[in-house]
Amino acid sequence: MYKLIPLALLQSVFLCGGQVLLKLALASSGPFRWSWEFFKSQLTNWWFPACGVSFGIATVLWLYILKHFPFSLAYPLSCISYIFGMLAAIFIFHENVNWTQWLGVLLIMGGCILVAR
Repeated sequence: MYKLIPLALLQSVFLCGGQVLLKLALASSGPFRWSWEFFKSQLTNWWFPACGVSFGIATVLWLYILKHFPFSLAYPLSCISYIFGMLAAIFIFHENVNWTQWLGVLLIMGGCILVAR
């Protein structure tokens, strides 16, 4: 169990990082259009490959976690990414997060702790 927690934290950081990079990629891409030119222009948007690398690392870590730890312990710990997501919303995207959103995250985390016990 003590080896699982740091791995789950690291996996959650990369998972959340992939989501942040995806949002940054979409924000820098301009208006969405169903055209070849739009999709071709995204090939030079370095946020997309960075997003893919982050998701790839998160996936490899998740594969390792699933292989070596019980699913009933591993899956609840994946909810740690909710906390990182809220922190990213505040510090990277400068969003206002109200107390009910934090309460929701705390309830989810409390449930995860109970399930993992």
